[in-house]
Amino acid sequence: MKTVVRRWRLSSERKAELIEEARREGTSLSALLDRVTGEWLARRHRRSQDEAEDEAEAEQAAIRKRAMAAIGTISGSDPTRSARTGELVREIILRKHLKESNALARRFGRRTR
Repeated sequence: MKTVVRRWRLSSERKAELIEEARREGTSLSALLDRVTGEWLARRHRRSQDEAEDEAEAEQAAIRKRAMAAIGTISGSDPTRSARTGELVREIILRKHLKESNALARRFGRRTR
Protein backbone atom coordinates (compact mmCIF):
# COMPACT_ATOMS: atom_id res chain seq x y z
CA MET A 1 0.00 0.00 0.00
CA LYS A 2 1.41 3.33 -1.03
CA THR A 3 1.36 5.89 1.75
CA VAL A 4 3.87 8.60 0.77
CA VAL A 5 2.70 11.62 -1.17
CA ARG A 6 5.34 13.46 -3.16
CA ARG A 7 4.78 16.55 -5.25
CA TRP A 8 6.91 17.20 -8.31
CA ARG A 9 7.18 20.42 -10.20
CA LEU A 10 6.71 19.72 -13.90
CA SER A 11 6.11 21.82 -16.93
CA SER A 12 2.50 21.68 -18.07
CA GLU A 13 3.67 20.06 -21.32
CA ARG A 14 5.48 17.26 -19.44
CA LYS A 15 2.46 16.67 -17.21
CA ALA A 16 0.19 16.44 -20.24
CA GLU A 17 2.57 13.93 -21.87
CA LEU A 18 2.61 11.80 -18.73
CA ILE A 19 -1.17 11.85 -18.39
CA GLU A 20 -1.54 10.89 -22.07
CA GLU A 21 0.94 8.02 -21.68
CA ALA A 22 -0.90 6.78 -18.58
CA ARG A 23 -4.17 6.82 -20.55
CA ARG A 24 -2.56 4.89 -23.44
CA GLU A 25 -1.32 2.25 -20.99
CA GLY A 26 -4.69 2.16 -19.21
CA THR A 27 -3.18 3.04 -15.86
CA SER A 28 -3.11 5.94 -13.45
CA LEU A 29 -0.50 8.69 -13.48
CA SER A 30 0.65 7.52 -10.05
CA ALA A 31 1.14 3.93 -11.26
CA LEU A 32 2.99 5.15 -14.35
CA LEU A 33 5.35 7.31 -12.30
CA ASP A 34 5.92 4.46 -9.82
CA ARG A 35 6.83 2.07 -12.66
CA VAL A 36 9.04 4.56 -14.48
CA THR A 37 10.98 5.54 -11.36
CA GLY A 38 11.33 1.88 -10.39
CA GLU A 39 12.79 1.05 -13.82
CA TRP A 40 15.15 4.02 -13.61
CA LEU A 41 16.39 2.94 -10.18
CA ALA A 42 16.88 -0.65 -11.38
CA ARG A 43 18.99 0.57 -14.34
CA ARG A 44 21.10 2.72 -12.01
CA HIS A 45 21.59 -0.23 -9.67
CA ARG A 46 22.66 -2.52 -12.55
CA ARG A 47 25.05 0.15 -13.83
CA SER A 48 26.58 0.50 -10.35
CA GLN A 49 27.03 -3.28 -10.15
CA ASP A 50 28.64 -3.34 -13.60
CA GLU A 51 31.03 -0.56 -12.58
CA ALA A 52 31.92 -2.45 -9.39
CA GLU A 53 32.58 -5.61 -11.42
CA ASP A 54 34.76 -3.63 -13.85
CA GLU A 55 36.74 -2.21 -10.93
CA ALA A 56 37.19 -5.69 -9.46
CA GLU A 57 38.41 -7.03 -12.83
CA ALA A 58 40.87 -4.14 -13.18
CA GLU A 59 42.14 -4.75 -9.66
CA GLN A 60 42.61 -8.46 -10.39
CA ALA A 61 44.49 -7.62 -13.59
CA ALA A 62 46.78 -5.28 -11.65
CA ILE A 63 47.39 -7.99 -9.03
CA ARG A 64 48.21 -10.52 -11.75
CA LYS A 65 50.61 -8.05 -13.38
CA ARG A 66 52.42 -7.39 -10.07
CA ALA A 67 52.53 -11.10 -9.29
CA MET A 68 53.98 -11.96 -12.68
CA ALA A 69 56.66 -9.29 -12.24
CA ALA A 70 57.52 -10.69 -8.81
CA ILE A 71 57.53 -14.31 -9.93
CA GLY A 72 60.17 -13.87 -12.61
CA THR A 73 61.53 -16.60 -14.87
CA ILE A 74 64.44 -18.98 -14.97
CA SER A 75 66.33 -18.91 -18.24
CA GLY A 76 69.41 -20.62 -19.61
CA SER A 77 70.63 -23.57 -21.61
CA ASP A 78 70.98 -26.07 -18.76
CA PRO A 79 69.40 -29.38 -19.91
CA THR A 80 68.96 -30.45 -16.26
CA ARG A 81 67.13 -27.25 -15.34
CA SER A 82 63.67 -28.82 -15.01
CA ALA A 83 65.04 -31.47 -12.64
CA ARG A 84 66.73 -28.75 -10.55
CA THR A 85 63.88 -26.25 -10.54
CA GLY A 86 63.38 -26.37 -6.78
CA GLU A 87 67.06 -25.75 -6.15
CA LEU A 88 67.21 -22.91 -8.68
CA VAL A 89 64.12 -21.21 -7.27
CA ARG A 90 65.57 -21.40 -3.75
CA GLU A 91 68.79 -19.78 -5.02
CA ILE A 92 66.86 -16.97 -6.69
CA ILE A 93 64.81 -16.35 -3.56
CA LEU A 94 67.96 -16.35 -1.42
CA ARG A 95 69.67 -13.82 -3.74
CA LYS A 96 66.61 -11.55 -3.68
CA HIS A 97 66.40 -11.84 0.11
CA LEU A 98 70.11 -11.00 0.52
CA LYS A 99 69.82 -8.08 -1.87
CA GLU A 100 66.84 -6.67 0.07
CA SER A 101 68.56 -7.29 3.42
CA ASN A 102 71.70 -5.50 2.24
CA ALA A 103 69.67 -2.57 0.97
CA LEU A 104 67.88 -2.27 4.32
CA ALA A 105 71.16 -2.57 6.20
CA ARG A 106 72.72 0.22 4.11
CA ARG A 107 69.65 2.34 4.63
CA PHE A 108 69.81 2.01 8.40
CA GLY A 109 73.62 2.17 8.65
CA ARG A 110 74.32 -1.45 9.59
CA ARG A 111 77.14 -3.53 8.21
CA THR A 112 76.30 -5.79 5.27
CA ARG A 113 77.29 -9.40 4.84
